[in-house]
Amino acid sequence: MQDWIVQFMEQHGYAGIFFMIFLENVFPPIPSEVILTFGGFMTTHSRLTAPLVIFFATLGSVTGAAVLYAIGRFLSIERLERIVARWGHVLRLKSGDLTKASSWFERHGYPAVFFCRMIPLIRSLISIPAGMAKMNLLYFLLITAAGTLIWNTILVLLGSSLGKSWDKVLEWMDVYSHVTYVLILIAVAAVLIYWVKKRRS
Repeated sequence: MQDWIVQFMEQHGYAGIFFMIFLENVFPPIPSEVILTFGGFMTTHSRLTAPLVIFFATLGSVTGAAVLYAIGRFLSIERLERIVARWGHVLRLKSGDLTKASSWFERHGYPAVFFCRMIPLIRSLISIPAGMAKMNLLYFLLITAAGTLIWNTILVLLGSSLGKSWDKVLEWMDVYSHVTYVLILIAVAAVLIYWVKKRRS
């Protein structure tokens, strides 16, 4: 996949960067680290400039996030509650659990969206619960753009500064991703244990 991404970006320049980052947001398995760091490297031997690479990458991210936000709005808490009311007993879920989760997101959603835009995989998926919670679209787009801009700028500038060694960033990002995933799993496990104990009591 990495070779295909690199070739596509070399052929299409800014449009290629926009399209690949858009796809990365809609299909999270596509690695943004490859797109952004190689985009930074391209600024060292082509007519591409770092500010425009960052701009088109951020535009692609926000566009992709808007698509997932729309999917979240289509799903909506109300639709999921009807599903849970029918099948929730299988997972020991009640419709009230979704309402509580939605209420939490309404209280903490904006900082969650901002910080999650800098976490691999989660950075894309966070847009769906934002849509489900009916977060204000303008605020969602602004916060998404702000968090994404930080992530994109760091990786593009790293790719530019490392030049031909741009792919070394991928090794660092693998470590960052693995540590992040472990912390997320620990947090999820802690929440599940707390939830099960509370239900039993």
